[in-house]
Amino acid sequence: MNNMKKLGILLYSFFFWCAWQEAAAQTGKTVQGMLRDKESRVVAGASVQLIAGADTLGTSSSQAGIFTFQQVRAESFKIRVASLGFEPFEKAFTFPSGQEKMVIPSFELVGIANMLEEVVVDGVLTVQVKGDTLEYTTKDLKLRDNALVEDALKRLQGVEVDKDGAVTAQGEQITRVRINGKDFFGGDVKTATQNLPADIINKIQVIDDYGDMANLTGNKTGDAQKILNIEIDPEKNKGYTTTLRAGYGTDNRYQATASAILMRDKMQFSVLGNLNNINAPLFDFNTQGGGARRRMGGGGGPGGGGNFGGSNGITNTGSIGLNYRQDFSDKVTVYGSYSFGHDDNVALSSSLNKFIYPDSTQDRNTESDINTIGNAHRFEANLEWKPSEKEFIKVTPQLSYRQTKTNSFSFNENLINGALFNTEDNTLNGIAKSPNMGISALYNRRLNDKGRNIFFNMNISSSGTKDDQDRIIQTLVGDPNNSNMDVDSLYRRTLAELDNKSWNGGATVSYLEPVSQYGKIELSYDYNVNTYDNNRRQDAFNADGSTLDDPRYVFDRLYDYSFTTHQFGANYNFNNDKVKYAIGLAVQPTLLDGDASIDGNAIAINRNGFNVVPIARFEYKFSRQKNLQLNYSGRANEPSITQIQPFTDNSNPTNIITGNPDLAAEFQHNLRLRYNSSNFQTGKTFFMILNGSLTDNKIVSNNLRQSDPSLGIIQETSYLNEDGAFNMRGFYHYGRSFKNKVYSLNFMGSLNYNNNPSYTEGNLNKAQNWVLMQGMMFRYLPSENLEINPGVRYSWDHTYNTLNERAVVMQSWAPTLVGSVNITPTIVFGADLSKTFYQGNAYSENPFIINTYVEKRMLKGDRGALRLQAFDLLNEQTNISRTVSDIQISDRRVNRLGRYFMLMFTYKLSKFAGGMNPFQEDQGPEGMRRPRR
Repeated sequence: MNNMKKLGILLYSFFFWCAWQEAAAQTGKTVQGMLRDKESRVVAGASVQLIAGADTLGTSSSQAGIFTFQQVRAESFKIRVASLGFEPFEKAFTFPSGQEKMVIPSFELVGIANMLEEVVVDGVLTVQVKGDTLEYTTKDLKLRDNALVEDALKRLQGVEVDKDGAVTAQGEQITRVRINGKDFFGGDVKTATQNLPADIINKIQVIDDYGDMANLTGNKTGDAQKILNIEIDPEKNKGYTTTLRAGYGTDNRYQATASAILMRDKMQFSVLGNLNNINAPLFDFNTQGGGARRRMGGGGGPGGGGNFGGSNGITNTGSIGLNYRQDFSDKVTVYGSYSFGHDDNVALSSSLNKFIYPDSTQDRNTESDINTIGNAHRFEANLEWKPSEKEFIKVTPQLSYRQTKTNSFSFNENLINGALFNTEDNTLNGIAKSPNMGISALYNRRLNDKGRNIFFNMNISSSGTKDDQDRIIQTLVGDPNNSNMDVDSLYRRTLAELDNKSWNGGATVSYLEPVSQYGKIELSYDYNVNTYDNNRRQDAFNADGSTLDDPRYVFDRLYDYSFTTHQFGANYNFNNDKVKYAIGLAVQPTLLDGDASIDGNAIAINRNGFNVVPIARFEYKFSRQKNLQLNYSGRANEPSITQIQPFTDNSNPTNIITGNPDLAAEFQHNLRLRYNSSNFQTGKTFFMILNGSLTDNKIVSNNLRQSDPSLGIIQETSYLNEDGAFNMRGFYHYGRSFKNKVYSLNFMGSLNYNNNPSYTEGNLNKAQNWVLMQGMMFRYLPSENLEINPGVRYSWDHTYNTLNERAVVMQSWAPTLVGSVNITPTIVFGADLSKTFYQGNAYSENPFIINTYVEKRMLKGDRGALRLQAFDLLNEQTNISRTVSDIQISDRRVNRLGRYFMLMFTYKLSKFAGGMNPFQEDQGPEGMRRPRR
């Protein structure tokens, strides 16, 4: 518990420092004003700043359009107003002599024609659509005290949060989260949504992000990523909020979390800490670092490390992280984060694997016990500098390091045509270390005000993995044709050393030239090089310690090669209020060069390629809430070094890989159609997405089979090119809310079809896979005191293999019920029920999961809360999955955290200079009373 004590001391010290800052605050004068548009309508939710020399105060206009500043000590100041859909406003003022309060006459903001589509509910601007951004105002959401960002997201139309905390918007997964436009803990989604309090938020934006170049130049290429941007309420931008949570329960379950966020005008500082054994990681170390996202080619910064825990198994985890942002001036901003995580995970799993061949079947049944212990560090910093109004520079260094220790044991049973062939005990002890570092930078310059622009981007990164493995395999061999035959025992121990290093460098230059009022030509060049230096060495020993001289187990392999691409592109872009389109072409010569050394024998690898990549994009806006997008992209995929290696790799003796140096690069055509037709004024949302891809010269596998007395069935894989690979996916979402969002009904569904060719024993097989999903969710939300959410989701998975003319079907029904009610003003009862009915899976479990809690709010301002919660009351938690390939059907079951009860206490304290304590009712200007959120 020493770590818990240290964490508690750190956060309590921070808390008392904040309290001291509060006590030291000074009083000053008051400034008050009102915002209106040209039609004399109030403007709510606008960002308002009071600037006096180097000091800046921030707030936002209320529902009545009123803004107020207190503790103003300067005699002269400027008021600056910014609001989506209006021209920026700025004006200077001076306090009248002897007055302590100044009431400024109404400002009239000038709207920007055809810029936004807005939704007003009871005088509050709730939704705005601007280009690729959908912006929600959160002040009207019906949220309980102590709600998190995740709770607010669940209230937004078209946004869905699953049980594991993953967020999707308009059918696409959110990949990154930003706070006031800057990455928060490297963009880690769950870290933000599951830790930030909702009461400090002003707006949530769902953005189609095309990368740094598009944000700077407005020229969009490639596919967008869905990101969230959370805007802090300007009234809460000077103060702090702190949350401490501790709980203990049955089976020695515990949780201790703490968060502290300090905001001082242009500075933000956050501390997050977490210790628990209830499978609740604080950070996702798989999140890719930020930096300058490149518009074409490879590259990017180094990865972040491993997410060692996850939701499977039982995990003891401890994490701490720091996030810092400082706006030193209007020209220089620095922000970044450091995260550390320690996970100790134990996962028990069983799997039933069936291999179907033209003349026989093989069953491989496995029971495994895996213990994984990991430490991960991640650091990222960002420097943004605007030397002038036309220039922008961004530099992003990144560092990460992970270390993973693995101790596992598995028991495998192999059967041929139902008869036992052999059994295998497999023990592995390994340790892997992976350091990564890199830096990326960009420079953008507007050459004139008509759109002429030049953009530079570069990145350099290196990564490596050093893995030492000690594996012992003991096999009992039988005769499937003679069940009475005595079995033989075979033993081997292998010591493997893997040392993989890679280096990446790249640069991009893009030049934009306006040729008409709405048209631009872009010329671009992209260079990228990846180098690899991979070594694998293995020795083998008998049970008595003597050397096992068998080339299947003893080898020394070296791969040393590089892959270089040059891409030259040109395209024409047209953009007006209704129509946007781009059309162009890029050419990409490639070079793969290096050699492979097999036990001292070097084999040269050298191949040139040339790809032609079309560029096509079209968008038509019927209105701001109704639009159609069509995008075509092409991408060439070079074969991997494993696929073209001119030799047989038997480092895994049961899965032998033989390369094909004559493989051609595959080329993938991608077509994407997106249609959105929503009416937020009437509470309707509808969008659909259609994706299709066709791959020429698809690199497919040819699976061969042979038997070995000591190993069982050995699969040998080789590769060749084949046409006919394609897939299609359709997704839709329809939502309707009634009576000012008291009732909401949402339907969502998808249909996927995949046609994947492959070969088995030299015979062509086409795996034709259909996946159907249909879901429905109803929400009853009359107030923040009552919420009921029943729903159901159905899925159907059908795979037909032409080679064996066999269909495999799996389906599931998953009804859910989530709700909460205030029994009294300070006592809340909540429950989360889900039942899954599986059909077609080898495992018969149909888990019924019941989670529930009772919470009592206490202390002044409801700052404290005592909660008794029960998790998985029926103790049926498990994870069941199925994967299907051309010759294999695999059903897997993994243990998850089961039933426990926990008593938890939460304490929250907030104080903001621009507004009253959010735990109490506060009064607006002229005594107008605002309800507690």
